[in-house]
Amino acid sequence: MVSFKSQALAMLIAQSVIAQESSSLRASLSRRLSFKSIAGYQPGSQVTDHAAIDMDQAEIELQLNDGTEDSFETARSIYEDGAFSKSFAQVKITPPLAELVKKGTVIKAQDANGKEVLGKAIDTFPADSSEIRFQYQTSDDQDNYVNCQVGALPADKQNTAGCIVAEGNIEIGSDTYGYTYTVETDNNNARTIKGFSTSAEDKMKGYVDFEKFYTYYGVYDYADQWVTAAFDGVRTQFTNGNANFGLYDVPGKREVIKKGTAYMNVWMYVLREFEDALDDCKIGCIECNDDPVHAWDEGVAFYTGSLEGSDGSGEGKLIYGLADKRCKDYSTCGTKGEEPAGTAKVNYDLMQQFALGQQNLVLGNCDEARVNKERAAELMAVPLVQGTIRYAHKVERIPTSAEKEAAEGAVFAASVLPIVHSCSADDAEIIYKNMKVGASDTDFLAVKKAFERQYGCMGITCKDVGGLWDKANGKFYDDASPCKDKSTSSSSSSTLSIALGTIAGVVTVSAIGFFLYLRKREVQGSPMFAPAKEVNAVST
Repeated sequence: MVSFKSQALAMLIAQSVIAQESSSLRASLSRRLSFKSIAGYQPGSQVTDHAAIDMDQAEIELQLNDGTEDSFETARSIYEDGAFSKSFAQVKITPPLAELVKKGTVIKAQDANGKEVLGKAIDTFPADSSEIRFQYQTSDDQDNYVNCQVGALPADKQNTAGCIVAEGNIEIGSDTYGYTYTVETDNNNARTIKGFSTSAEDKMKGYVDFEKFYTYYGVYDYADQWVTAAFDGVRTQFTNGNANFGLYDVPGKREVIKKGTAYMNVWMYVLREFEDALDDCKIGCIECNDDPVHAWDEGVAFYTGSLEGSDGSGEGKLIYGLADKRCKDYSTCGTKGEEPAGTAKVNYDLMQQFALGQQNLVLGNCDEARVNKERAAELMAVPLVQGTIRYAHKVERIPTSAEKEAAEGAVFAASVLPIVHSCSADDAEIIYKNMKVGASDTDFLAVKKAFERQYGCMGITCKDVGGLWDKANGKFYDDASPCKDKSTSSSSSSTLSIALGTIAGVVTVSAIGFFLYLRKREVQGSPMFAPAKEVNAVST
């Protein structure tokens, strides 16, 4: 146990750090507005459009649930072409561009009611181009982040209220051009769940977490290959972990697709954004790290999504939502991880790592931010492990289990097997043989024990995962109690180090939060510490 004296020492250390850095820190933070929280996380940049990727996931699930051939095709189109994130209009202009238009150049047009619609050039377009892509401006308000949502959505679900009118004039810099396009087919999306995987070779090659998956599956776009093979009902062509989706009917295909998109495609892209932030981090430079903070915020947005709301109480479709579901199955909810309902303990832990990582980037503490990323990657595996063990139990021990449950177990296993394989090829093979698509037999205890042998290597604990909870009888299922974490001789010193770091981090984050609050007050025109004559001026 850490003594009060040690905690007090940590507080003094943290306060000393803040006293030395607060002047520069406040100068940096004064450039930032206060953006709406994402499940309690305070972003330092606008990521509403990024968070909206979970609306693609939600619509994919709705279409899959209909279970028809047409609805599966619609789900596939949304997966491949998008619907809600990074909306743009592809327009033909006359005359062709008089000069090069750089990416990000402000563009103005009008909607069908004559109201101005702002946007920007999504790419750089050379002179003489007769087609350009107009990216719609997004707002800080998640509920109204963009008012043109078309993409691959069915006609009855499209929102064209804020789309630019079908033809008219468009202003690019000081020049005006005529344009035409088709509202229902030329409003598209430059961010898709499929793209998270197909861009992996260019964007993730060399990153330590991604390399585990590449090593195991033998292809860069393993997630897309999984989802596409499931849509097609064919066998994958991986080095390890293959799946023959021809063995499944609609219930099985539905599960391996909708969980594959969220827990394979999106899961890895979260870590890619964190790595991108670290790549651009400038050590010791408070003035230099706005772009890394934005990339880090994007990672959190992709982990959480928009549907969780500002406090995390919503019904999300991404990894945050999965963790909250699984904690109810393992009684690992609450801040201590001992409750049968509420927010997952792993989500509390991850939000702490996200917040500390962001602030380390703000301060230019790049090495410390990497530690936060590495811990986040470990914790993000917890709900995947929980999902695999849960469905191993269902398939073997619950008589009513069928194709649906077997498919859920298969996709959860596929999402985490490369991490286990990086620790032990033998234990990964045990899990795969028991959980693979078309497994002839499933041994719950063999799966559970194979995971438990690798918890230490994976950076997680028995307490993190918990035991499978029988809600009806208020106890753990037979053979499903939590394993026991091993203590080490260095546990006291490591606990002290963690406590010191955590307390210092909390104090730092609290101080930064206070500065953000001050800035928000200033922006709203009611600064907390206004000069006397300014106060008098307001009161008269």
